[in-house]
Amino acid sequence: MQRMTDVPASPDRPSRESGNSSPAVSPRRAEVARIIDHTLLAPAATGEEVLALCAEAARLGVGAVCVAPTHVYLAAASARRDGQPEQPAFAVASVVGFPHGNHLTVIKAEEARRAVADGATEIDMVIDIANAMDENWRAIETEISEVRLSVPPHVVLKVILETALLPDANIVSACRAAEAGGAEYVRTSTGFHPAGGASVRAVRSMAGAVGGRLGIKASGGIRTAEQARTMLEAGATRLGLSASADVLAGFPT
Repeated sequence: MQRMTDVPASPDRPSRESGNSSPAVSPRRAEVARIIDHTLLAPAATGEEVLALCAEAARLGVGAVCVAPTHVYLAAASARRDGQPEQPAFAVASVVGFPHGNHLTVIKAEEARRAVADGATEIDMVIDIANAMDENWRAIETEISEVRLSVPPHVVLKVILETALLPDANIVSACRAAEAGGAEYVRTSTGFHPAGGASVRAVRSMAGAVGGRLGIKASGGIRTAEQARTMLEAGATRLGLSASADVLAGFPT
């Protein structure tokens, strides 16, 4: 299932000026903020902590918050309260099949549908990672397609590949399956797997695979401005961060 016509050539990427004889100008803090998914996915996160996350998101001017399905309604209400009802202060993303990815496809699809009903406009789904390791690309494409079909067309679908587990060739093939399944973004990591989080190697492989047709979300272990900058330079167009304030403090105003 192809669905890429509404994806810009470089989704959400901060603008950077460059020349033949001078290095690229660092993106400004506000530009970077707009491509951040400010994230709280700890299993023991409380409603009070989610509200604090949302308040910080509004203060920082980030593009989205990313929370567990049980916290979507609270985050969506906070976004409407802090902004105009018809123009929320930030988007709300939720995760499905998180963090292991080995949920049945029908469960992932229903989880996505319910998250959207509660106010999410973005879905970050974890693929069945064993299929990527077994190179079962058709199965990956099928489950992505099912989740894509379970939510309205305006909902942004990001596909988590857990790239730390995969060689470059498998990352490329998984990206192609995500594209064929109708995703708008591919995402590096859950941030919960012991193999690791985002890496420059993975982001470069993803960028080569999607060629600007899909966005790329780097997430997992990005805690400094320098780490964020290297991910953007490698091709990331979104950043999944829990340490958003610390990262943004390292970018010029």
